[in-house]
Amino acid sequence: MTGVLWTAAVVAALVLAWVVLLTIVRVRRLDRLHARTDAARAGLESALERRAAAALAAAAATPGNQTDRLRAAVAAARAPTGDREAAENVLGRALAAVDRAVLPPAVLEELVDAEQLLILARRVYNDAVRDTLGLRSRRLVRWLHLAGTAPLPAYFEIADAEAGVTTVAPATNPDLQIVALKYDRVSADRRTEG
Repeated sequence: MTGVLWTAAVVAALVLAWVVLLTIVRVRRLDRLHARTDAARAGLESALERRAAAALAAAAATPGNQTDRLRAAVAAARAPTGDREAAENVLGRALAAVDRAVLPPAVLEELVDAEQLLILARRVYNDAVRDTLGLRSRRLVRWLHLAGTAPLPAYFEIADAEAGVTTVAPATNPDLQIVALKYDRVSADRRTEG
């Protein structure tokens, strides 16, 4: 009988050691993911600020009533209260309405760089949030409250500026026919599979 108790005690000790080791690994990984999310959020904030500064430079170089619209959108995006994602989307729409052909090359280059950096920073941040939420949803993490009091990170969703898409309308030419093309993703994917 003592052999069975001894075996049960060894098995219980091994299971306990495995749970403790797994818990330590999860706590360390969770801590690294929270640090990664915080760093990615700081990078996202920096990219948002850079786009706002580029928008102000574009507003200074833009003639007409778009200047006031851009400045108001930047002020709303920089406001500490309110829905940040909605304000950033308003700024994005205001920037999309700017005629980029009238911008000086240096301002245009800074604006395009700022928009591309924002796309990258947002993707990096959302990837970090996805990984953190994935680990925090695991049973062991939830049951043992391994996340502690760290706030649950949230995705940052705004509309990205599309590369290669211009907001400048082409010059009107009565002889030029405009043809609308529709991209069929399913058939394009099937063509590339074969």
